[in-house]
Amino acid sequence: MTRDNIAAIATAAGAAGVAVIRLSGDSPLKIAEKMFRPAGRTPVAEFEPYRMYPGEIAAEDFSDFGLCVYFRAPRSFTGEDVVEFHTHGGQKIAQGVLNKAVSLGARPAGPGEFTRRAFINGKLSLASAEGLIDMINSRSSAEVRAGYSLYRERLTGLVSAMQDGLSAALAQIDADMDFPEEGLEETSRAAVKETLAVTLKEVRALLGTFKAGSRVKNGVKVGIVGKPNTGKSSLLNALLQYDKAIVSDCPGTTRDVVEGSLEIRGVRFYISDTAGIRDSADRIESMGVELSKRVLKESDVLLFVIDGADVTEEDKAVQKLISGMNVITVVNKTDKGGVSFAGADLYVSALTGENVESVKEALFARTVGAGTDTSGDFLCEERHYAALLRAEKSLNAALETVRSFPLDIAETDIREAWSALGEITGKTASEEIIEQIFSRFCVGK
Repeated sequence: MTRDNIAAIATAAGAAGVAVIRLSGDSPLKIAEKMFRPAGRTPVAEFEPYRMYPGEIAAEDFSDFGLCVYFRAPRSFTGEDVVEFHTHGGQKIAQGVLNKAVSLGARPAGPGEFTRRAFINGKLSLASAEGLIDMINSRSSAEVRAGYSLYRERLTGLVSAMQDGLSAALAQIDADMDFPEEGLEETSRAAVKETLAVTLKEVRALLGTFKAGSRVKNGVKVGIVGKPNTGKSSLLNALLQYDKAIVSDCPGTTRDVVEGSLEIRGVRFYISDTAGIRDSADRIESMGVELSKRVLKESDVLLFVIDGADVTEEDKAVQKLISGMNVITVVNKTDKGGVSFAGADLYVSALTGENVESVKEALFARTVGAGTDTSGDFLCEERHYAALLRAEKSLNAALETVRSFPLDIAETDIREAWSALGEITGKTASEEIIEQIFSRFCVGK
């Protein structure tokens, strides 16, 4: 299929050491011939693929000295012929080179168009493309690892193997229907039942990683709650290891939600220090308390902070308010001595840092899982989770049918399971889903 030439700046806007202008299509080398003057004797038309050539790059109304490299199809990112110009990193330089390429017949690329061409040309699956954008948008090392796992086709490999098994089961059912005189249905029934059971087990195993995976990808929301003056802001500062919140002995100092973030074992934790929860006649403080109550509902886990030397009815009121939520009860101010509270999970001193690392470990254990290896494979995307749930439902139905009815009755459910799995790899994904995924990419990728 003929592909027009597209072009874009592949590096971020702004001053930098190097800028990359990328072209892809049927004939980007012909455009390069018109705007690149090699410093050596090799003409552009005879460039050896995957080798950098120095020379003069023509822009709109100026030139720059840089590098040109040619990637020959299909051994390129997009699966098409690709040319890259590596210029000095001024924004005007890069834009000028891009404009020149467009004037010579290239079309400005849309968001994610290079990666979309790679998907269309079979260079990567839809799940791999999602992993790539996850890596680009990552804010923690665990997110990068999870995105890289997707990008390197690990999930696609697992799902494709499941589809292959279901395809074999469907072929066996069709053979039984075409040759009923062979009398092999019972033998086939056992084989199909085994395939469905194994596939269902694999689907459920993947579904079981989603809770941890979604937190690896999206981070964990933590709310620090308690009555005023228990040391919530001091604990936030101790966790972040810098002074984010104002600390004072005066109750009600925190009037708004103060936020910060940190990484624990590579996972990003977003921590909100809330106003002390209590009844107050102060209108501003009351507004802060209402914000605190909203944080309660949005958090994945709460740090309920108590001054162990000053336990009051207000503590018990807050405890009642958060009953049933994912709560770690932290008794603070152990540096004062003699602190205690029934049901405490941890005793800490935000002032001295005693046991603060234990708070981090408890946060990780309560949300991601104490023994979770964040370098492992996780199901991270909501879209994949929804597709696997549909596959699970169809496999369950097919397995029930195979146990009691003729094999061919299960065929529809097996095909629906296959189709649901195909949404992950892209084999059966709708154009709407594909558009949605590639719209998340920047221009140039």
